[in-house]
Amino acid sequence: MAFMEKPPAGKVLLDDTVPLTAAIEASQSLQSHTIAGLSLPLPPKKLIGNMDREFIAERQKGLQNYLNVITTNHILSNCELVKKFLDPNNYSANYTEIALQQVSMFFRSEPKWEVVEPLKDIGWRIRKKYFLMKIKNQPKERLVLSWADLGPDKYLSDKDFQCLIKLLPSCLHPYIYRVTFATANESSALLIRMFNEKGTLKDLIYKAKPKDPFLKKYCNPKKIQGLELQQIKTYGRQILEVLKFLHDKGFPYGHLHASNVMLDGDTCRLLDLENSLLGLPAFYRSYFSQFRKINTLESVDVHCFGHLLYEMTYGRPPDSVPVDSFPPAPSMAVVAVLESTLSCEACKNGMPTVSRLLQMPLFSDVLLTTSEKPQFKIPTKLKEALRIAKECIEKRLIEEQKQIHQHRRLARAQSHHGSEEERKKRKILARKKSKRSALENSEEHSAKYNNSNNSAGSGASSPLTSPSSPTPPSTSVEHAPF
Repeated sequence: MAFMEKPPAGKVLLDDTVPLTAAIEASQSLQSHTIAGLSLPLPPKKLIGNMDREFIAERQKGLQNYLNVITTNHILSNCELVKKFLDPNNYSANYTEIALQQVSMFFRSEPKWEVVEPLKDIGWRIRKKYFLMKIKNQPKERLVLSWADLGPDKYLSDKDFQCLIKLLPSCLHPYIYRVTFATANESSALLIRMFNEKGTLKDLIYKAKPKDPFLKKYCNPKKIQGLELQQIKTYGRQILEVLKFLHDKGFPYGHLHASNVMLDGDTCRLLDLENSLLGLPAFYRSYFSQFRKINTLESVDVHCFGHLLYEMTYGRPPDSVPVDSFPPAPSMAVVAVLESTLSCEACKNGMPTVSRLLQMPLFSDVLLTTSEKPQFKIPTKLKEALRIAKECIEKRLIEEQKQIHQHRRLARAQSHHGSEEERKKRKILARKKSKRSALENSEEHSAKYNNSNNSAGSGASSPLTSPSSPTPPSTSVEHAPF
């Protein structure tokens, strides 16, 4: 059977980058054990009084805090184990098994390749798997095979998608990592590249071994240290040059982060151009989807470059985005670029262009010494298909940003309505309204009482007046005796 002849299952509509949350709503006593549907390490145990209501409430609070830490950590929240635990209905499949089946089919039609070992969990994506490869007649050379199925942003027709994937090995650029082989069907794609012992830019920053699992490499680094200023300038300039090249070609990228930049000597080379063709969501999507001005793939690339520059500078990602203030950097020129891509003002007003970043002092004086001429010929028909797909990707992003904005407005309104200060204000207003109402009732009652007395005292001798005529002033009358 040829590679992937099985009928396609269709693209995955689920966006794996959407953060999941969890709230512990209740606990239950079952065979003398307190449970809350949690299979993670528990807070400190208690041998005596462990069924007390107060202890159970305190423990539940501890578990909730533990869950909150996991779901707000960018790396942990994207972990397959966390997704399976929080959302077992959508993450029940064995993705490694699916990848092995597809790769096995590939080997039947391409016998010159051979698997050395699976590279388990070296990437962050749940639905993308890696294998260390070799060519049978060149046993010492090592290559990496990556397999991924379609994502929610796959808008290319099956024919255009397969043509563009197979076009990737023809892309030659000094700052793009070469694709050795690429193929695809209606539901997934498989690519082979040379294995690089040095690893990625992220491996350099975190001093990690490329073959280790993603969580082990980057989740809790032993030493946090940024790169030298000259490295920051050179690597940054190289990355911006390749982004400009792709933008000028009309090729959507949107997947820039330190793990997608291979280090080849002192040269940075971009990885995973296939991700946008597959329709995979970006690593930083949960960040830039919060800001409605970052609504094109070009602006997404610039914002993601800000994240990468921050990581190169400080040896770690920012705690949160937007960044209110930046720690001391090797140069104020670095801070200027960071402010233009990660600050509150930048996220609110929009990103600069790649061309504008290249003109900034941090990169404008960097001399690049490369003689390799870029080559990437995309037929006119496929360029048009890419343009339409890019518009569809941006449209989904804009719609998601709109929904997030509406949800945040509603959440703020509810939070404001339920705040202690607001409750006090409502109580004061209610009391004032009650007093005002009581005063008005009292005045109305008094007026009615006075009118009633006036009518009774005047009797039949009162002069007749029309309703519209003014009432004459009251005078004292002395009656003679009969």
